[in-house]
Amino acid sequence: MKLEIVAVGAQGAVVAAEEGADRIELCSALELGGLTPSQGLMDAAQEAAAGRLEIHPLIRSRPGDFIYSDTDVDTMEREIRFLLAQGAHGVVIGVLTAAGDIDVRATRKLAAAALEANPDAHLTFHRAIDQTPDPAAAVEQLVELGFTRVLSSGGAPTVGAGLTTLERMVQRAAGRIEVMAGGGLVLNDIPALHAAGLSAVHLSAKTTVSTWKSRTGSLEAPGQQDPTAYMVTNRDVVRAARAASR
Repeated sequence: MKLEIVAVGAQGAVVAAEEGADRIELCSALELGGLTPSQGLMDAAQEAAAGRLEIHPLIRSRPGDFIYSDTDVDTMEREIRFLLAQGAHGVVIGVLTAAGDIDVRATRKLAAAALEANPDAHLTFHRAIDQTPDPAAAVEQLVELGFTRVLSSGGAPTVGAGLTTLERMVQRAAGRIEVMAGGGLVLNDIPALHAAGLSAVHLSAKTTVSTWKSRTGSLEAPGQQDPTAYMVTNRDVVRAARAASR
């Protein structure tokens, strides 16, 4: 199975490349669900990966829902063009309507911008698909829009809980689009995903780093957020995921 790792910095790109991942989804602010990486981060990730894996930046101009204004869509269109011009292999996008369906007009605009910037760019529709009424039915729309793959947890909080829907998505795709499992994925899910016909898995493989405890011993109040915490890619998790996906 193909292995995709979420990377929030050059460190993640290095780990993913050295441990044999096939591609990374590059983003910033993973604690907000992921936002578009800067051009500087893209450049650093390319240098770190040294051509050993594909880089697919997430295109998400703000946190929150996936119902975007025309201004939001315009911003993401610009981000797509810049990042593909830098050498990204594809982009990860997704737009919904207020009713929870795929926003075909806005999604087509973003897809067209990507393919205009690079006709060979891969198009991945992210987990916004899991907020649609029927992710399996939505697969047909993504095929028509020219997507390469779709990332999904089967409309459930976790991949394990959404396995039945993921299997339906694979059947609906019929080889025309790759269905990649991601969202609350644990390594023990991988054999069942493979048996269900999925050909790719996606995970953040993240761990949190903090210097707060070394400075003060504890947070000042229960529930207080750690102002020093940030996320990095855990090498051991990536290595285990690579082994399990093989």
